[in-house]
Amino acid sequence: MPLPAMLFAFLLLPALVIGTVQAQYTGPGAALVPGSVAEVLKNPVDDRKVLLRGKLLKQVSGDKYLFSDGTGEIRVEIDDNLLRGIRISETSVIEIYGEIEKNFMRAPEIDVERIRVIEP
Repeated sequence: MPLPAMLFAFLLLPALVIGTVQAQYTGPGAALVPGSVAEVLKNPVDDRKVLLRGKLLKQVSGDKYLFSDGTGEIRVEIDDNLLRGIRISETSVIEIYGEIEKNFMRAPEIDVERIRVIEP
């Protein structure tokens, strides 16, 4: 193997190892918890990932909406770019994936990262 190719392989090896080491953790504690609005409201943990299925009841302001899964209601923040090209009404069943945002002196909300229409 020529020296430049060997040097390249030597430099590439740590990048491959680091990429493998930084894989997503899937063990205990990594599950999407909680799975309902009621659970989020009962024990809101800031930055915890959550996956919920329900409906957007109404637009509160700008990118804020009121979401319900039948167990409770919570405000969600959905950036406009996530809604481009899809139609959602108050009767549409959607699935949202995001993070719980818990701020001092404010009700918790969900910062939506992905949205999927289940039933239009």
